[in-house]
Formats: sequence, C-alpha cells, structure tokens
Amino acid sequence: MAIADVKEYTHLTPEEVEELGREFDQIRKDIEESRGAADAAYINRIITIQRRLAAAGRITLFASRWKPAFFAGAAMLGVAKILENMEIGHNVMHGQWDWMNDPEIHSSTWEWDTAQPAEQWKHSHNYVHHQFTNVLGHDNDIGYGILRMAREQKWHPVNVGQPVYNALLALLFQWGVSLHDLDLEAIRKGEKDPKVMKKQLKQIGVKIRRQIGKDYILFPLLTGPAAIQTAKANAIANLSRNLWSYMIIFCGHFPDGALHFTEEEIEDETRAEWYLRQALGSANFQGGPLLHVMSGNLGYQIEHHLFPDLPSNRYAEISDRVRPLLEKYGIPYTTGPLHQQYGQALRTIHKLALPNKFSSPDRHDGPAGPDVPRGRKRAEERPTRRTETGTWTTRASA
Repeated sequence: MAIADVKEYTHLTPEEVEELGREFDQIRKDIEESRGAADAAYINRIITIQRRLAAAGRITLFASRWKPAFFAGAAMLGVAKILENMEIGHNVMHGQWDWMNDPEIHSSTWEWDTAQPAEQWKHSHNYVHHQFTNVLGHDNDIGYGILRMAREQKWHPVNVGQPVYNALLALLFQWGVSLHDLDLEAIRKGEKDPKVMKKQLKQIGVKIRRQIGKDYILFPLLTGPAAIQTAKANAIANLSRNLWSYMIIFCGHFPDGALHFTEEEIEDETRAEWYLRQALGSANFQGGPLLHVMSGNLGYQIEHHLFPDLPSNRYAEISDRVRPLLEKYGIPYTTGPLHQQYGQALRTIHKLALPNKFSSPDRHDGPAGPDVPRGRKRAEERPTRRTETGTWTTRASA
C-alpha cells in the first residue's frame, strides 16, 4: 500500500512526530560519541577473516581437480565474497567507518568485489534509495526497474513474466545491480542524458571486464591444469553471493508491513518525518549473530535505514532502543523469521504479476487503507529534508 501522509497514517500529531525525531537524533548522538577502539577492531577483524578466507579458497583451488578441494575452495570463496559485499563493502561505502580516518577503510576509496562501480553504487543506493526509500517514482530499488512491487504501479502485460524475471534477477544479481544507476525507467522514457549514459556504460564495462578477467581468466590460469575447475568454482562462489545478496535485500524491503509512499509526502519532508518513513518502509528479520554478520547486519534493516552511516556492529544495540521507542508511539516494528520475510516478498512478486482485480490488498494495508487523505496543507517554513548521511540539503539534487 502507498500512503501520501505518513503522520496521518500513524495518527501522530506534528508535535509527536518532532519529539520522535529528537529521540532518534539522541540515539544517533549517543552512538557517534561512543564509537571507538572496539568498533575499529571489529571491522579490521572482519576484513582480516574475509581476506584469509579468500586466500585459503584460492589456494585450495590449486587442487580443485580433486572434488573435496573443489567444493571446499568454492565454499570458502563464496563466504569470502558474501562477507566482502555485505558486511564490508556495503557498509564501508555507506561511510560507516569514515570516522576512523583510515584511507584503506573509507567510503571514498573502497572498490568492492562486484560488477557495479563503487561510484555509481554510492549514488543509486546511498543517495537515491536511502533518501527516497520506498517512494514510488523516486526509489528505483522498488522492483529494480523490472518487477512490479506495489499495487499502485500501473500493470502492463509484460508483468506476467515476473516470476521468470525475478528468478533471473536472483541468479544474475551482481550483473543486474551493475546497471542500476543507469536508471532503466529514465532510459525507456527518453529522459536519460546520452552523455551521462555513455560515461556510465564505459565505467561499467571497465568494471565488468576486471571482474570477468579476475574470476574467469587470471585466477584460473594461475592454478594451471586445474584452470577449468577453478573457473567453475569461481562461478559457484559468485552464484552463491548473488542468491544470498538478492534474498537479504528483498527481505528488508518487500515483506508485509514494509510500506510504499507517494510523491506528495516528500515535497517538504522534515528530518523527523524522514525517520518515520524509514521505520514504516523497512522490515527486519530475526537470527543469530552469524546470520547477521553474513547479511551485513541487514537483518536490522529498520535500524540501517534510520542510521545508514552508523557502524553495522552496533545495530543490535540500536535495535534495543528503536523497538521500544516505536512501540511507545504505536508504530509497527516489522520483523519475522528470514524464511517468512522472503516468502512474503515472493508472494507479492507473483501476485502483482497480474492486474489488481485478480487479487485483494494484503492485510498489512492497515486501517487507513487507500483512503488516506492526500495533498495536506503544510506550513510555509519547514526544515528541509535529510540526506542519507545525517546532514541537510535544500534540494534533492544537492
């Protein structure tokens, strides 16, 4: 369900929303002031583990013509790639560790082990997605340009193929994400600047050649007679990373309870309203410490969307404050087992492959339903909206 007025949906007064915003600001302040040696040790330890796993996997693949070595090498390499993408690359490029002033673990210098160039990812994800989370017409993560994920999105006969598109997206996730910042919708509408598109395609091409050269030419050749088996093991590792990353991301954005929003709500959105929209538009999943590390701590997607630039190892601690705070204001805290969250997302994909008349709205559409008032008048003087890193901006393009 998409709603045009977050505050009216939650039945909060303007004063309550602003007080909620101040309480979220206090959480941010407390975590920022308590960052220190233990946090730095955590990320350095994770990077060390990841690199040792990758090295061990590569070394094991020298014997990959022996089946146990083949599977062991592929498994270690797959885990290393998942760790690098999820807990390290994603979070480093969010600026979560910039406070350390370590040039090797900094959002401005990190280039991750996947097909999308870091520069383009930081724009399409850090800015566009986190600024406009689940806002129809703004957030390209809603279906990645190929899936219909909200009843408010116009149905087209091509949507009948959604189950197939979804399966292909899962299998080829790094390649699909590599095209994300191109904005396929803008290209279809003829709104994309050809010069910008050409520059982006060139950058993507360079990164893809590097990834293919590394995984399917250089490292396999280094193993000599085992080259073909090594290339196959690398393909398995990349496939595992693709499927895992896809599932984790879909579990945080599309289960029941993760709401969509209309364009009206962000026109003069305040910092406090931004916080509220993040809480309503995200979903968590439950699990142990290992699951959370392997998922980049995105099992705490609500906390991540509220504070995307705070260290991921602190999200569990932050959640102990966020959940009671949301309950205090009567705001849903959407969470559930991993299989349940993905199952709900998958059901939505299949259901919305058909026109709305063939299905009914989900139960999580809530008491406000589709009749939420739109176009509410606002005061002329309002604080400007918030960017994904906690600063302020006057325009969406700033």
